[in-house]
Amino acid sequence: MSDLTQLYQEIILGHNKQPRNYGALGDPCSKADGNNPLCGDEVTVYWNILDDKITQLSFEAQGCAISRASASMMTELLKGRSLEEARSLFARIDSYLTSHAVAEMPEEFGELVALAGVRKFPSRIKCATLAWQTFLGK
Repeated sequence: MSDLTQLYQEIILGHNKQPRNYGALGDPCSKADGNNPLCGDEVTVYWNILDDKITQLSFEAQGCAISRASASMMTELLKGRSLEEARSLFARIDSYLTSHAVAEMPEEFGELVALAGVRKFPSRIKCATLAWQTFLGK
């Protein structure tokens, strides 16, 4: 196993075991539920927005490590961004994950680069994008 693959696995396992921003917000302005019936992943995303900026974003989830880790990374990456920025970022991430072109994941994706391996397993792309789709209503 390459050092890069090992690093990616450590990032995913770390976010799965100790997810960031896990738990319901006390008084969210919105929440959404999502599930992936093919594998049983379930997620609820909670958020607050003020002046078009995501001020709080959290989640609760049951499912695979990829789904939980992606949700955790999403909450860290999107806080402080506008909804338009969030949609744009997700569109680029989704395009990368579903593309057959050989390319490196852009550095702006931060720790989400750890999800690059799901490209080899198309059935796992839904796991990696479930929280994003739930939050953004896709």
